[in-house]
Amino acid sequence: MSTPFGRPRTPANAYRTVGVETGVVTGSPHQLVSMLFQGFMDSLAQARGALKQGNVEAKGKAIGRAVRIIEEGLKAGLDIKAGGQLALDMRDLYDYVILRLTQANLRNDEKLLVECQALIEPLRTAWASIGPQVDKVAP
Repeated sequence: MSTPFGRPRTPANAYRTVGVETGVVTGSPHQLVSMLFQGFMDSLAQARGALKQGNVEAKGKAIGRAVRIIEEGLKAGLDIKAGGQLALDMRDLYDYVILRLTQANLRNDEKLLVECQALIEPLRTAWASIGPQVDKVAP
C-alpha cells in the first residue's frame, strides 16, 4: 500500500509524520531550530547512503531537502538587525553550505557532504547545549 506520492503507508511512516507535525505545533522556537538541525543531518545521511548505493534520484531529493532546511529554515530565521555580525557570519556560512551542497549534488561528491556536516555540526551542538538554559527562561 502506498500514498499517491509513492511513499509506502506503514505505521512507522505514519508515526514519524505525526511526530514531526506534533513537534512543529507544540515545540518552542528553540526546539524547532533543533529539529531543523536534526533534519539537516538526517538529510545528509540519506544523501550519503543514496550516493553509495548509486541512487541518484534519492541523493538529489535528500540534498534538496538539506538545502531547503538551510535556506528556508535556518537562514530565513536569522535576524540580521538584532544579531549583528554573528547573524551576518551565520548567513555567509549558510550560503557557503548551500553552494557546497549544490556542488556535491552536481559532482556526486561525498567529501563535500562530509564538509557540510562538519560545518553545521558545531552549530547544532552549541544550540543543543543552550537548551537547558532556554527551558529555564521560557514561560
